[in-house]
Amino acid sequence: MGWQAEKNAFVPLPLVAGVAPSYLWLPPGRWENLLAFLLAQFPAVDAHSWRRRMARGEVVDGEGRVLAADSAFQPGMRIWYYREVERETPIPFEETVLFQDAHLVVVDKPHFLPMTPAGRFLRETLLVRLKDRLGLPALTPIHRLDRETAGVVVFSSEPSSRGAYQSLFQQRSVSKVYEALAAPLALDFPYIYRSRMVDAEQFFVMREVEGAANSETIIELIERRGAHALYRLQPHTGRKHQLRVHMASLGAPILNDAFYPVALPCKGDDFSAPLQLLARSIAFVDPLSGQQRAFFSQRQLIA
Repeated sequence: MGWQAEKNAFVPLPLVAGVAPSYLWLPPGRWENLLAFLLAQFPAVDAHSWRRRMARGEVVDGEGRVLAADSAFQPGMRIWYYREVERETPIPFEETVLFQDAHLVVVDKPHFLPMTPAGRFLRETLLVRLKDRLGLPALTPIHRLDRETAGVVVFSSEPSSRGAYQSLFQQRSVSKVYEALAAPLALDFPYIYRSRMVDAEQFFVMREVEGAANSETIIELIERRGAHALYRLQPHTGRKHQLRVHMASLGAPILNDAFYPVALPCKGDDFSAPLQLLARSIAFVDPLSGQQRAFFSQRQLIA
């Protein structure tokens, strides 16, 4: 199942309010009909919902032919449909487009807004909002920010040049600067923190282990703010949750971090205490024009 088709592949359903169709290859097996398979594959979606989608012509085969509940189950066939999320909570914060040309869209993301559809988030994601707002069906993020993190993020809007920009991030040719609020640290700045990070038993967090370092962060003190300090963080590597793990390991977890040093119960739709981590800037040499590019967040961290 995927949110976008392969490059240059035919997509039989259009973008609707920023939502791209998903697809599924039917696996080997025998089922009475297509509906019976769908009910087993997606137990959270009832028969009435599937029949309603089919009546609207929103479940089709790879050629765009509308499928019905009693359509034959054919292993190896690809079906297309729209994912739906019941009672999706609106996220009351807006993104800002900082830059747009024929190849890139650079956005200042707010806290709490997920990057892409997953789980209970669909329309209230940065990707879907931008596709709907800008009318760019091929839009794809070149890198990611956590849902809890705000700041600058770069999207590709042109498939033909996407690889050139993706290579910048893969080759660590991009300068990324973050800011964070946390407790004061008695260190000699700038301070370089290195550690070996691996997936934890809980799939959504990371942990540090003994061994050769695979993550590195340069930490600088910008200013003291009462009981807190504002730090500049420059990750040399891009491990998941790297900045959050490193600050917590130093004894100064980022303010309002619900994952580190201990994963707390899910706050659900509580927007009252955003993680005080901001992707302040991104800079790189444009692989197409050779020009220096630099983009800066307009947001501020407030304790």
